[in-house]
Amino acid sequence: MNDILELLAPCKTADIGIEALKHGADAVYIGGPLFSARANAGNSISEIERLCAFAHRFNGRVYMALNTIFSDRELEEAARLAHEAYDAGVDALIVQDMGLLMCDLPPIQLHASTQCDIRTVEKAQFLESVGFSQIVPARELTLEEIQEMSQALTHARIEFFIHGALCVSYSGQCYASQAFKGRSANRGDCAQICRLPFDVQEENGETLCRSRHVLSLKDNNQSGNLEALIRAGVRSFKIEGRYKDLSYVKNTTAFYRREIDRFIETHPEFEQESDGRVTLNFEPSLESAFNRGATDYFTNGRSDRMSAADTPKNSGSVIGSVKSVSRNSFTVKTKEELHNGDGLTFFSDTGELSGFLINRAEFVDEGLWEVFTREPCVSIPGLKPGLKLMRNKDAQWVKKMNAETALRKIPIRIEAKMDDRGLTLCAEDGQHHRAEIRSDADLADAKNEERAKEQLLSSLKKLGNSDFTASDVSLQCEAVKFLPASAMNQLRRDLIEKLEKERLAKRPILQKASENSAQYPIQELDYHANVMNSKARVFYEKHGAHVNQEAFEKGLGDTEAEVMRCRYCIRHEMNICPKQAKARGEKIKPTPLVLKSGKIKMTAYFDCKRCEMSLRAHVSE
Repeated sequence: MNDILELLAPCKTADIGIEALKHGADAVYIGGPLFSARANAGNSISEIERLCAFAHRFNGRVYMALNTIFSDRELEEAARLAHEAYDAGVDALIVQDMGLLMCDLPPIQLHASTQCDIRTVEKAQFLESVGFSQIVPARELTLEEIQEMSQALTHARIEFFIHGALCVSYSGQCYASQAFKGRSANRGDCAQICRLPFDVQEENGETLCRSRHVLSLKDNNQSGNLEALIRAGVRSFKIEGRYKDLSYVKNTTAFYRREIDRFIETHPEFEQESDGRVTLNFEPSLESAFNRGATDYFTNGRSDRMSAADTPKNSGSVIGSVKSVSRNSFTVKTKEELHNGDGLTFFSDTGELSGFLINRAEFVDEGLWEVFTREPCVSIPGLKPGLKLMRNKDAQWVKKMNAETALRKIPIRIEAKMDDRGLTLCAEDGQHHRAEIRSDADLADAKNEERAKEQLLSSLKKLGNSDFTASDVSLQCEAVKFLPASAMNQLRRDLIEKLEKERLAKRPILQKASENSAQYPIQELDYHANVMNSKARVFYEKHGAHVNQEAFEKGLGDTEAEVMRCRYCIRHEMNICPKQAKARGEKIKPTPLVLKSGKIKMTAYFDCKRCEMSLRAHVSE
């Protein structure tokens, strides 16, 4: 049996999920009515059922996020939602709170959310042992660490984020939003403290930088590491973005579908998880997606410049520079085509990201455009000759992406057998699902056998709005008979309907993994275990651990608690890491640094032995 590769796409709504599947996703993940880690990306069970019905036509899958931590009162509601999701056709639940495993759940697969903070082999093995079928390790892991984890698992698959936004803290271990704003990331309501501009100071008060987004990371982009990730054992490739719009999901899904297909074409031991081939009427490009810069993070080890310190916003891609500025227009030197409605951005002299929409763009000459804005150009602060321009909105691209951009069809072979007793039609897909239908109607002799054969084969190829395309059509007979077009069309429709039913009836159902009484790898648990309900406490105690502290959200009482732990390091990013200094022949001590943004204050401590950074909050009681 070949190794199966899954492309997993995000969807804020069922409609976006359907488009993701059309553009090549093998599976999609979506938030339910409550308790997903994206508070404003919820969907009704009826909408999720509609999405499941579409996905299952292509042997695709739908995973519902149920990945917040719950209070005791909420846990019962979460378990009820799990049953409703199962009845709606959801294939797996994405889970963080271990209390849910102590509830009466339906026989549905469980996937361990990245919020479970899976950084070690022991943690992954434990989660596999208690019933999780898919494991989402921390985004910070290297190829070697992923491979070690994959090789230690016996049946659970490794799912890994390959594109989208990055959290600066280990997922599930960030409490800054709760500490400063009373909004819990582990409860789906992150205030994104990490995207704020900070002043960074030494403990003695010396300022190292002002108003820089030092905790705001560039976006994850593993497009250059797909083969290496497959070799390391990743089998599900996850795109982040349940808040992202339709254009983003279409584009990124189509891009990674193409890249994974290219790998499969040259490695026949691997195959796509779902069925169907995608035809696009656009060229997918990650440059056209939301862009705050890209990093492959720690996949190939610690790299330089992981942060998007200038801005956390979508700055866009560089298109050219300003040549001249007049009162009502300015000229742009660019190789790109500009459009009315495009969004242009630039960084001002003070480092702030500014931008405006093009009211009208006119071609002047090769590589030169004249741009008109709604306001006088001379009143746009910072707009001057030589200024580098980016485009963060391509109006033509948006227009194209809002239209129909993909067609997904399942190739089938259709065979017609004609004899004196009637006509038999057979259809078979590449997964050996087969349907057969027969008409015993009397067939008349054809006046022109060659023409009758052409008409019959042509009719069989016309599969219309069905999910299928005829890759091969054949006719077996001693003499071609005549069948009225209306009768032939009805036979074909009946055949396709029968094949659809056969495929759904034999669609593989994911089986819930069994669980055992394995020991949890950590015996003493503090608030980092995110235990918010009594069933979660019972779960950990059942597996040999002792819960010393409840979840941070229950009210820790510590005004200087650790609110982030990160593999990313500000010192390394600012080139003031002791290891970097040693390579330059210098000596620097990893003393704490103070971060301030308005009323928000944190101190960064550095564990150079583990190569980690810890941020502690300063919160007034």
